[in-house]
Amino acid sequence: QVQLVESGGGLVQAGGSLRLSCTASIRTVSTYAMGWFRQAPGNERKFVASIIWGGGTAYYADSVKGRFTISRDNAKSTVYLQMNSLKPEDTAVYYCASMTAVAGTGRHEWNYWGQGTQVTVSS
Repeated sequence: QVQLVESGGGLVQAGGSLRLSCTASIRTVSTYAMGWFRQAPGNERKFVASIIWGGGTAYYADSVKGRFTISRDNAKSTVYLQMNSLKPEDTAVYYCASMTAVAGTGRHEWNYWGQGTQVTVSS
């Protein structure tokens, strides 16, 4: 059974910083990538950032590039999202996700999701 647990959300002023953490119970050898998504009220869930587990290559949405940094700790099976220069539009529930192989196929998908952690940025 795979479980993802997020932490680090909270309320901050615009321009402030937060560091989100996500720890996975899945064996890291089964993980292709881990990432972060966010969903604001009344909106769709959107991609924020991801990192290839083995190689460490990172990808970012244009809206957060230069402000957010994703990183990983292989030994702890943990992915982090360092969020700097936060803006009110960053307010959302942030979800951690794990990309693993789909059983019976040769493809990888975002198969596992955490419960989410609230990030609120005041102006």
